[in-house]
Amino acid sequence: MHVAAAAELRHDWRLDEVRALFDLPFNDLLFRAHALHRRHFDANAVQVSTLLSIKTGACPEDCKYCPQSARYSTGLKAEKLMEVEEVAARAQLARDAGATRFCMGAAYRSPKDKDLDRVIEMIHAVRALGMQTCATLGMLTAEQAHKLAAAGLDYYNHNIDTSEEYYGEIISTRRFQDRLDTLQHVRAAGMHVCCGGIIGMGEGLQDRAAMLHTLATLPQHPESVPINQLVQVAGTPLSGRDAVDPFEFIRVIATARILMPKSHVRLSAGRSEMSDEMQALAFFAGANSIFYGEKLLTTENPQQDADRRLFARLGIHAEPYPSEPHRGHMGSHAQEHGRRAAT
Repeated sequence: MHVAAAAELRHDWRLDEVRALFDLPFNDLLFRAHALHRRHFDANAVQVSTLLSIKTGACPEDCKYCPQSARYSTGLKAEKLMEVEEVAARAQLARDAGATRFCMGAAYRSPKDKDLDRVIEMIHAVRALGMQTCATLGMLTAEQAHKLAAAGLDYYNHNIDTSEEYYGEIISTRRFQDRLDTLQHVRAAGMHVCCGGIIGMGEGLQDRAAMLHTLATLPQHPESVPINQLVQVAGTPLSGRDAVDPFEFIRVIATARILMPKSHVRLSAGRSEMSDEMQALAFFAGANSIFYGEKLLTTENPQQDADRRLFARLGIHAEPYPSEPHRGHMGSHAQEHGRRAAT
């Protein structure tokens, strides 16, 4: 790695340093973030993923932002885990529309082993289409993480949502440490980590800084960092919150880019409520990944045609499928490590 690039990749950020980034004049923050973004990525390429809800609603958790919680009356119809063939057909459509990664989300606190077996079949079917795979299924045990890795799952998404200090204001049915434990299981199993948070839940600037600080001080940065703007759904406790100031949201994107310069920063939920100008500013600030399609689990997302038009107006193209091979399962990593150790 180039010496300058190595110096940029830090895991020892102090919280006061992160807060100082938030406090920079807006143009100074964007200049720093954009310059760093260009050193590590094609500034006009955006990675495109598609997200499908493979099991909707009836979740026992009490996440105050989530319409899939069984505790809230949001009018959402609960649906059982989808069949493998239907998921494969949806993945084919996503690939044909230009997506390179297919993400499967299920409203679980943690998956049952019998359901995990069907998800593994889905992973095999999506990989057979030549796409990267991602899943978000709630909390995982170490054994479950290894099973998913062995099936060839490339990414596992498990967001920390907010700061540890504010976490209890949003969720009471699990601990912040539970989130970190699942991330550790995923990383130990050899999968890529997708982990970010949600902006606009009533948190303060210090909470936003602390959330990014947690991610930036992990032993290895998440390869994908989704930054979500709260989508307010009637019936959830967070419905009726004040909208996030667009400039404050862009500050989060830019700060994430500076803290984790080699990670993909995803402009995630809430895009349907963002103007084209706001999205363009987010791409300039370092966002280089989006979800592509009509829905994000159960909330609206910009139509694919609208995304294509925006990309064309900005001279942005979809990032090509990665040239490096899929992350292998832990067994192959361990075997390779053993061979190197033996020699």
